Amino acid sequence: MAAVDVEAAVKELRTTYSSGKTKSYEWRISQLEALLKIVTHHENEIVEAVHSDLCKPQTETSFQEIFSVASSCKLALKELRRWMEPQKVKTGMLTFPSSGEIVPEPLGVVLVISTWNYPFLIAVDPVIGAIAAGNAVVLKPSEVAPATSALLSKLLGEYLDTSAVRVIEGAVRETTELLAQKWDKIMYTGNGRVARIVLAAAAKHLTPVILELGGKCPAVVDANINLKVTARRIISGKWGCNSGQTCISPDYILTTKEYAPKVVDALTAELEKFYGKDPLGSNDLSRIINIHHFDRLEKLMDDEKVSGKIVHGGQRDKTSLKIAPTILLDVEEDSLIMNEEIFGPLLPIVTVNKIEDSFEAINAKGKPLAAYLFTNDKTLKEEFVRSVSAGAIAINETALHFMEVGLPFGGVGESGMGSYHGKFSFDAFSHKKAVLRQGFGGEVSARYPPYAPWKLQLLKALVKGNIIEILRALLGW
Repeated sequence: MAAVDVEAAVKELRTTYSSGKTKSYEWRISQLEALLKIVTHHENEIVEAVHSDLCKPQTETSFQEIFSVASSCKLALKELRRWMEPQKVKTGMLTFPSSGEIVPEPLGVVLVISTWNYPFLIAVDPVIGAIAAGNAVVLKPSEVAPATSALLSKLLGEYLDTSAVRVIEGAVRETTELLAQKWDKIMYTGNGRVARIVLAAAAKHLTPVILELGGKCPAVVDANINLKVTARRIISGKWGCNSGQTCISPDYILTTKEYAPKVVDALTAELEKFYGKDPLGSNDLSRIINIHHFDRLEKLMDDEKVSGKIVHGGQRDKTSLKIAPTILLDVEEDSLIMNEEIFGPLLPIVTVNKIEDSFEAINAKGKPLAAYLFTNDKTLKEEFVRSVSAGAIAINETALHFMEVGLPFGGVGESGMGSYHGKFSFDAFSHKKAVLRQGFGGEVSARYPPYAPWKLQLLKALVKGNIIEILRALLGW
């Protein structure tokens, strides 16, 4: 990988943006079409790169990453002209006769710093929004997924306009150099520790940021449900999403003491159907990204407070960096595993006396990126949506809300700030510029000095839009 002069690269992009090139509808469409060609013509290469980095099954990469990017591209291509149109707004009597509109304009030159767990999707999806909005973009892929990073650099370099869209690879040094530049917006996906570094760097230039982080996403399991379907959906959102290395994977389950054994049995039965009796040998289970994260997960499992709580799984193979789907029951709240995001194939089950107690337990922790509830109780559903603060909530489902381009994806509190996906991506990288158009007629002389009580009365009536009060003020009543 050749060294890149970061400052010079950013300067070139800013020159391109200043020329107005990226603002045209035609340029935006051409770049979106090029991105769609990448996912259409290079699916196998993308699958191979992601497999090299994560040993991720082809189905997961195609369904969760490539199809999602293609869907975002197609939506932007279909809707872009409408998104770009000014939005008319009503104006009041104070400015009559006038017209108002909200004009979406690009922010300028933006930086997207992506992460390793979905190394293609999380890199390209925000870039779609940034391009659709008319920005010049620098993408910094994760060095922790080197095969995908190299492929992104190659493909985007071949298909896109590199005077306006650049991929800059590298690690800490390159990221530090990038953060030292002035940007018009920064989007970062990753952990809270690095997010604080990004936010501090952005603050020096008053640069707005989008932070997509994580947290401990709970899954509440009530008793009056289809338990088999519930187990399969939890497994899909946990182990079927990159072996739990997903920011919206269920991090722990909450259920009642009486129901917990049934939940364990259902999960165990479905896990064996999905991954067999030797899950470490299954080709349908991703590996842990690297030895650092493997050791971190081992530390969580071997904590003396939880090591005796494993009721299923626990097998591990350091050579292949694989850990079997592992369920832990009645884990103590002060254990390591309950006080940090797991981001791996371990799933603790916490029991409560009654299911309503789970809401208080969730709210006692930091606000998660997602929260899940499995129930048929309408009142419980409404209370969950009303009382639990999270980036997103899914009822009787896990993780699939991420695939819905009509829903915003983003966190709240320590799970992040800002959101994107579909039209929300366009909005995230746009400035909504207020425009008031006025002629030289309809002059309101009451706004000018010398001030008088009747002028104040008239201005007040105009602001309120009350015709009777306007007439009274004009007539001196």
